[in-house]
Amino acid sequence: MKRDRYAARVSEEDIEKNLCFTGWVQNIRDMGGIIFLDLRDKTGILQVVCDLNNLSPETFKTVETIRNEYVIAVSGVIRKRDMDTYNPKLPTGTIELKALSLEILSKSKALPFQIEESSNIKEELRLKHRYLDLRKPSLYNNLVLRHSTLKVVRRFLEEREFLEVETPILTKSTPEGARDYLVPSRLHKGEFYALPQSPQIFKQLLMTSGVDRYYQIAKCFRDEDLRSDRQPEFTQVDMELSFSSQEEILGYLEEMFKEIFKEVLNIDIKEDFERITYKEAIEFYGSDKPDIRFGMKIVDLSEALKDTDFKVFKDTLKTGGKVKAINIKGGNSFTRTEIEELTSWAIGYGAKGMAWIAIEETGETRSILTKYFSKETMKDLLEKMESNPGDLIVFSADKIEVVNKTLGGLRLDIADKLGQRKKDDFKFLMVTDFPLFEWSEEENRFMSMHHPFTMMNEEDIALMDTDPESVRSQSYDIVLNGVELGSGSIRIHRSDIQKKMFEVLGLSKEDIEERFGFILEAFSYGTPPHGGFAFGLDRLIMMMAGAESIREVIAFPKTGDGVCPLSEAPSTVDPEQLKVLDFGFATGEKTAQEKLIKKDIDIDALGISSYIYLEDKKEAYKDYIIEMMEKTSDIQDVDVSGLTPTINIHPIENSFREDKVDKNFTREELLKHANSIYDGYILLEKGLSKGEVKNG
Repeated sequence: MKRDRYAARVSEEDIEKNLCFTGWVQNIRDMGGIIFLDLRDKTGILQVVCDLNNLSPETFKTVETIRNEYVIAVSGVIRKRDMDTYNPKLPTGTIELKALSLEILSKSKALPFQIEESSNIKEELRLKHRYLDLRKPSLYNNLVLRHSTLKVVRRFLEEREFLEVETPILTKSTPEGARDYLVPSRLHKGEFYALPQSPQIFKQLLMTSGVDRYYQIAKCFRDEDLRSDRQPEFTQVDMELSFSSQEEILGYLEEMFKEIFKEVLNIDIKEDFERITYKEAIEFYGSDKPDIRFGMKIVDLSEALKDTDFKVFKDTLKTGGKVKAINIKGGNSFTRTEIEELTSWAIGYGAKGMAWIAIEETGETRSILTKYFSKETMKDLLEKMESNPGDLIVFSADKIEVVNKTLGGLRLDIADKLGQRKKDDFKFLMVTDFPLFEWSEEENRFMSMHHPFTMMNEEDIALMDTDPESVRSQSYDIVLNGVELGSGSIRIHRSDIQKKMFEVLGLSKEDIEERFGFILEAFSYGTPPHGGFAFGLDRLIMMMAGAESIREVIAFPKTGDGVCPLSEAPSTVDPEQLKVLDFGFATGEKTAQEKLIKKDIDIDALGISSYIYLEDKKEAYKDYIIEMMEKTSDIQDVDVSGLTPTINIHPIENSFREDKVDKNFTREELLKHANSIYDGYILLEKGLSKGEVKNG
């Protein structure tokens, strides 16, 4: 039987038509002589009526064997349901199919879980049987949403003359930022490819090539700790433009995101995207990715409270800290328990406590702080906080980093508590003027805040040598509801500036040449000014779908610890595969692992620590050390699981004596009878063999 229609693409206009449908059986109701089947496909559900009077006895017997998730083909006549059996929840709720013939195409064994939207199933079990999980309409709709979004993206970019170009998946490791996933090369022993964290270098090379405008739906890979909106492999919408400015790129991005939301979600965003600088984001929201769906801006009260007698504030300001606050509209209604909850949240962010002022409906203030503030100070404070009767002001006083983190986190927690972060309320924000560098205590050097190919503001180039922390970058982020969708920048396109960037990052000339020599070489052949942007498709779709996790919008995702329960990746591999790759297996010649070990052995240091002068025998000793390491490894590999342990106990007689040195000899006296002496070492002409020792 050949399918004529999808299950939910029929209506009352098709009544009396003879049609064939295929799909899965979702529910079965046996009424005795009449069996109702809910037939499901990607479009929805159609009720099928299997009446003994309309089917042959053999076909009806077949129907009686059907179980949930059997795949069937059924043909019959569309008819109107009786009015009392209408189902308003279904698009096909007023019609049904009177079955005239039916065929079972595939049977299903008992399911590991029911395919229902409301079923509470462990995620690992769902991912192990993801092919069943994807039968849920919600997950299928997420895939449709993803597809529809990409259609809009492609059309938008291609209408503006962007060219879709694929870049390599196997590329060079250039460690800077997250860890790379490495792939060993079979043909080049001891060498590795890296999976791309982004197509950054190649898209810049495409600009050097004259492609002018590029885009790609790129697979990217980062070996980093996972969370709900992060996966080890993810999809990125990547783009780059030659001869472009930051303003032009931001204009395209705003236009594209507005078109996506209008075409896919039917949400028409008319207002311009708000823009703030990185400095403003941190100052007013305590975060470089602020959620602006609600107010509650952070206000700096350090100047207003500089003469306060409240010890906590006074001591903080004396030591260079800050006092800031947020105003919770209507927060005066919070109970003492709720205020204590806010305090515990603040402590969780690193604060030592939380002071507060409640403003009664009468305008009177209620707080321990009132006795420390003059009337003028209190009035000035309330004006700066734009407070009204019924509000609650909460304070944080500490180092600036702690204050921003505390109040930035509290405003989100409080907004959640008050229901101000609705998933269907979308507010875009553009953040610009990020610092070019950030200091890493762990690495003890400056790191790129975005990546090392980001161009600095022209007027800050002179600060690269004297004050790197003050250098601003020509970079920008797109933030949606407090989530960073993606980032971009104007790129460095000159070799001299790129070299200077690498030097400030602490890379030696050798490191620069080894890691990035090819891109510096390319920049020396005439490179146009260019810039670009990339955003995470998975993260955007998660937000558009209102999903709790990024895993809900990826067909076959990994778990929180990077495992695929379906395919059981990562997994061990056949030793023969490792042997082909030359991973630690003896093959009659030096293996890649031996070469790496040999390269890493500091033979001079070993000689000094062992009081051995190696002279011209360094390489021979390296080979000897590797041989000893191999033998040790061979001993470890011996299978002793079937052997019975044997314990030998030997009688030991302990005797103690006090060692006395009759005379201290100088080095020269100790070595005076040696045949050859060099710089405090003696030459051993020949060692004793095992046979000589035995026979001696």
